[in-house]
Amino acid sequence: MMQWFKTLLLGASLCAVTGISQAKQVMCVFDLVGKSGDVFSLMKDYQLAAKNWGADIELRVGQNEAVIAEDFKAGKCDAISVTGMRGRQFNDFTGSLDAIGAIPDLKLAVKVMQGLASPTFAKHMVRGKYEVVGVIPVGDAFLMVNDRSINTVAKAAGKKIAVLDYDEAQKIMVQQIGAQAVSADVTNFGAKFNNGQVDIIGAPAAVFKPLELHKGLGTKGAIVNYPILQVTGNIIIRPDKFPAGYGQKSREWVRSQLPRAFGILGKMKADIPQKYWMQIPAADKPGYQKLMRESRVDLTKRGVYDKRMMKLLWQFRCKEDPKNFECSLQDENYKQS
Repeated sequence: MMQWFKTLLLGASLCAVTGISQAKQVMCVFDLVGKSGDVFSLMKDYQLAAKNWGADIELRVGQNEAVIAEDFKAGKCDAISVTGMRGRQFNDFTGSLDAIGAIPDLKLAVKVMQGLASPTFAKHMVRGKYEVVGVIPVGDAFLMVNDRSINTVAKAAGKKIAVLDYDEAQKIMVQQIGAQAVSADVTNFGAKFNNGQVDIIGAPAAVFKPLELHKGLGTKGAIVNYPILQVTGNIIIRPDKFPAGYGQKSREWVRSQLPRAFGILGKMKADIPQKYWMQIPAADKPGYQKLMRESRVDLTKRGVYDKRMMKLLWQFRCKEDPKNFECSLQDENYKQS
């Protein structure tokens, strides 16, 4: 017993002398482009900022988001940076920010994300052994069609639409409009559009250039200039691997970066040649809004979207536009359990 105690003391003193500290935290970053991508660039800034909060992060970039998510579950990564759709399995509250039609434009998305960084929402950021420590905008998602004659929902019936195979919401919506769902993931949906395997995809302006989506649009295609949802990025950690209080400090830093992100994403959209954009007649917009709203309510009832987030986003939209028809309706004013 005494020998064991001496060994323990020796180990403790060695740690004190050599300054051994907590091991590095491994963060696995999903970036379609790899180390030269914008996401990885932002995460290098994050890595630097995290030193101020007591973390020593080692970044590992990957181009397969499914593998990153599985490595996180298996404990091979202490933190991840992934899309909100992939992150929904770790936190359905923040994972519902990308609900169809729930945030009509990027400007409102930034306001919502700034609000979510408040300590008021800290309890919603933790789910079991995971914590969301930052939500980042990736931009409005637009429908891209290989033929601009597909200019109404009715004309999408029978067409092939790429859906992310892990997102139940997309599969259900495609079924509802009578189109044909073609399974894809973030790494190959662009290629399926470019080589004609699908007629329609939904994507943010940020991926237009890296995925060379002009190839899929060709001379007949178009980008429908009407956002269908907001694409988000999530930074998620295992809080037991990080210093106490890390999550809130991280969320506040991410909030400080949102104006910068807004500017970058705006430029990415502006850089897409005007010839590709197809405008929606103003008279058609309320119909699209109602359609998306009905889908969103249905998906919330099915448990795909989080009710608390849906209520919060309804409140944000109606504060922004109190005269909107939906503000007099109460079916997204969910009672909190």
